[in-house]
Amino acid sequence: MLDLRLYMLQRLSALIMVPLTLGHIAVMIYAVQGGLTAEEILGRTQGSLFWFLFYGSFVLAVSLHAAIGLRVIVHETFGLRGTALVGLTWSVGLLLLGLGTQALVAVTWPGAT
Repeated sequence: MLDLRLYMLQRLSALIMVPLTLGHIAVMIYAVQGGLTAEEILGRTQGSLFWFLFYGSFVLAVSLHAAIGLRVIVHETFGLRGTALVGLTWSVGLLLLGLGTQALVAVTWPGAT
C-alpha cells in the first residue's frame, strides 16, 4: 500500500511541477530577451510573496518527486530495501528540500544576498 501511495504522490508532484516548470521557462526566456541582469532579476523577486510561493511550491514538488524517483531506481538497481531504503529516501528528500529552500531564500528574501 505504501508503494501505491508513493506512486500517486510522485504523479501528483509531477502534475504540480508541469505548470511551474513552464512558468519558470517562460520567465527565463522573457528575462534573457529583455536583457535583464541578475541584479535586476533579484530586484524584482526579492520581497515578492508571489515568487516566494511560486518557487517554494516548486522546491517542495521537486524534492518529493526526486526522492521518490531515486527510491525506485535504487531499489530496482541495487535491491536496497527496508530501513536503508527509507533512510536514503528521507535523506535525499530533506537534502533537496534544504538546498532548494536555501536558494529560495536567497532569491526571494530581501537582503539575503
